[in-house]
Order: sequence, then C-alpha cells, then structure tokens
Amino acid sequence: MRIVFMGTPEFAVPSLERLIADGHEVCGVYTQPDRPKGRGNRLTPSPVKVCAEKHGIPVFQPERIRRDGADQLRTLAPELCVTAAFGQILSQEILEIPRLGNINVHASLLPRHRGSAPIAYAIWQGDRTAGVTTMRMDAGIDTGDMLLKAETEIGDTETCGELTERLSALGAELL
Repeated sequence: MRIVFMGTPEFAVPSLERLIADGHEVCGVYTQPDRPKGRGNRLTPSPVKVCAEKHGIPVFQPERIRRDGADQLRTLAPELCVTAAFGQILSQEILEIPRLGNINVHASLLPRHRGSAPIAYAIWQGDRTAGVTTMRMDAGIDTGDMLLKAETEIGDTETCGELTERLSALGAELL
C-alpha cells in the first residue's frame, strides 16, 4: 500500500519501522522542522526524520502542514496516511487527500486523555492502565472512529519514559 507517514518523536519510530518492515511503500514522511537543541543550540532532526533518511524515504518538514503541505501531499498520491505523535492538526483538506483516509496511532485508551501528553497524564492522574488506540482521523482532536485498542498495566514505579517506550512498541504492533 502507498502510505505517507506523519510523526515526530521517538514514540512514532516503531510504527514507521513496522510499515517499512511489512512491505508497504512509504512514499514520504512528514515531521516537524529541525529544532535547536542542547547547549550549542544546534539544529537537530526529529527521530522520525533520522529513521526516514536511514531508509531513503523523502522527508518533508512544513512549519504548518495545513497551510503549506496540501499540494505536496497531493503530488505524493498516498492511498493512506498514518500519523503517530505528529504534533500538528490536519485540516479537512489534508484529511481528504488519501483515498483510504487517515489512521492515527494515539498513546491512550481513547476517549480518555485526548490531545498531547497522554502518557504523562495517565501517570499523573494515577491511572492503573494505559494503552494505545488506532483510529480513523476526522477534523476533531482524537475524535474519529476508534479501530483497535491495546491495554497494559502501568508499573508502580514506571516512569513516563519507560511507559512511552512500551507503548510505542505496542502501537506499532497494533498498527
């Protein structure tokens, strides 16, 4: 299947790797623009960009995809778009480009913890379980039809980083 992947942090990398390993044609990757990082304020690529470049996949980094990305996305002609922690809201115009729609890998058991930082919120609010939901995207924030869910217990001393790593692997498996 011809897929465009949209993601930014380390959480999204296992999902991208899974699409590649499963033999899908990932024809492009959208990720946040490189940002200054560290003491030297050096421009640093996102983990998703590093992964895409390792696999020779074209990378696109519009500051705002809803403003600057529709024409480029149309040119790629994806059958499906997959997002995982992309960090930008997609416009209706963007959502209508892939003929099979858009699937999001979200790091919570929706509808709980919509939006950003769902893993941190699950720990902060004392949830005993966390998980990943795949969903069809619509114009709302994590409001589309849910497809699949996978759940896991949160360890008593588990950190946000540890849980993020586990959920990212779970999300790739669910995808």
